[in-house]
Amino acid sequence: MLLIASGGGIVGGKMLISQTTETIEVQDLTGDAKKTVEEGGGTTIEGPIDLLLMGVDKRASWSDDTLHSDTIIILHIPATHDQAFLISVPRDTEVEAPAFPKSKWEGGTVKATEAFYWGAQNGAGAAGGAQLLAKTLKNMTGISFDGAAIINFNGFKGVIDELGGVDMCVDQEVTSKHLGLVDGKPVYLTDAKKEGLTAKPVVHKVGCRQMEGWEALDYARQRYGLKNGDYDRQRHQQQLLKAMAKKASESGVMTNPLKISSLIKSAGSAFTLDLGDIELADFALGMKDVAANDMVLLRTNSGTFSSNGSGREQFREISLEMFEAAKKDQLAQFVLDHPEVVANEK
Repeated sequence: MLLIASGGGIVGGKMLISQTTETIEVQDLTGDAKKTVEEGGGTTIEGPIDLLLMGVDKRASWSDDTLHSDTIIILHIPATHDQAFLISVPRDTEVEAPAFPKSKWEGGTVKATEAFYWGAQNGAGAAGGAQLLAKTLKNMTGISFDGAAIINFNGFKGVIDELGGVDMCVDQEVTSKHLGLVDGKPVYLTDAKKEGLTAKPVVHKVGCRQMEGWEALDYARQRYGLKNGDYDRQRHQQQLLKAMAKKASESGVMTNPLKISSLIKSAGSAFTLDLGDIELADFALGMKDVAANDMVLLRTNSGTFSSNGSGREQFREISLEMFEAAKKDQLAQFVLDHPEVVANEK
């Protein structure tokens, strides 16, 4: 996302990107959901680009087979390469996850967040989780993927700090379900309880301000206590991604080779990447016309919960039409015709 939004201002071009990104972990994250040549995939960035972004909460002592994809975003870049559309998929969406021999999963009806979990079992690891989720979403939406990324929330915090924080606007006061303050420092509530420590609640007050990494990430992860629950959380997560891209492009980070190297080093510890047969440097430079302000935040079901009767989310017709528009690279026109799918920025 940072490279996309700042591609035009990168000093040193392809060589610098290649040098500073060579330590990033690369794996096959799309599996059978990879976009074929017939579907427009290949070794170049010509045509529309569809990426699957997955956020996981992985702590040092946790193994891959305990992970769920708490954040799921489909990033669509039209063939014109001058915009980026972010579509969040609710974690509790009911999906049919197909059989996945790598993890010995026999297939079944689960939540979207659980598809990642079942794909990671029996040694398949995070890559297996991503592949099963990608295949599940392809079956459901019709969208094949040029690539994907798994973002580790804790490593993600370091990227925000490397940027010097980001500007975020809190639209509803919410108390964190994840963190508390001990001696003024953020700690996981579960860790504080385990160690017998008293933690002061972290309360995100209404208003716009610059946030450190831990605060911005924690705010973007809250869903309980918000008016629209997970839909508000999805919007806040999209806002955070856009705020990061905006900070990188406006602060001069991407025109300073030393800052670029430090930023990518922080990012490299936070995620696993798959761009298929496309070189990362070619991808970043090919997206140079996409600025942070060109990122359009979209929501399924017009931002309201739609239960299937068992407490799980189901896509209404407008959401299925939106996915079909993305598949056909007609999303820009769909958004113009259906402005209700656009998420408010604040």
